[in-house]
Amino acid sequence: MADELRFPTGLGTSDADSISLLGQDLAADLMGRVGFGELAFWLVAGRRPHAGEVRLFEAVLVALADHGFTPTAIAARLTYLSAPDSLQGALAAGLLGGGSRFLGVTEDCGRFLAATLAESSGDDVDAIALDAVTRARAEKRFVPGLGHPVHKVEDPRTPVLIRIATEEGLYGPHLRLFEAIGRVHPQVLQRRLPLNGAGVCGAALADLGLPVEMLRGFALLARAAGLLGQIAEERRRPIANEIYLTVDRNAVYEA
Repeated sequence: MADELRFPTGLGTSDADSISLLGQDLAADLMGRVGFGELAFWLVAGRRPHAGEVRLFEAVLVALADHGFTPTAIAARLTYLSAPDSLQGALAAGLLGGGSRFLGVTEDCGRFLAATLAESSGDDVDAIALDAVTRARAEKRFVPGLGHPVHKVEDPRTPVLIRIATEEGLYGPHLRLFEAIGRVHPQVLQRRLPLNGAGVCGAALADLGLPVEMLRGFALLARAAGLLGQIAEERRRPIANEIYLTVDRNAVYEA
């Protein structure tokens, strides 16, 4: 019976003498020859990216790695304070906070753009964008990727990622639609909001052909590096206990 069991995989296998990954010999063909970003892309997309794709993809990862004392970073530091024997728990605590307000916008924006493009007809991207923003406003939904709590005029990551995509010939329909949303949304919202970095990351990843259902995973992959850095700094210059005591000493009971 055991001989009849089969569990197919196109990823990794190993035997007593070798490890194979993506059909390559891990030790001979990949280690020292393939960067981690390139490998992450390859693992998900099932194809090896070319150099321009790697450049844009890794720029996205850098853009999402760390933004200072965000809730995800604070959660990781406080968990490490509580359980310094559980580095994995501190990392997990930070990653679990990746949702619709932090990190998840990357996927939300990619999904929104992909769905809008799938439903649209015609070539007038500004008209498509205007219709999408108008419908979202009528349905009382936020347009993901619009606005930022800190960068009120321009998110510094946005023009850089658009420039890299353009330089590498990877400026595609999702980025084009996202920029159109940036142009037309004041007509509907009566105010101008910046296109945020998380949103442009989602658009860029979608233009790379990566599944929009997986985009949050790339945001979490990037943030894992940032959280590891936060925990390393917490070891060198601890602040988590001060955060905890500040909240605890200022707690006020209200029935």
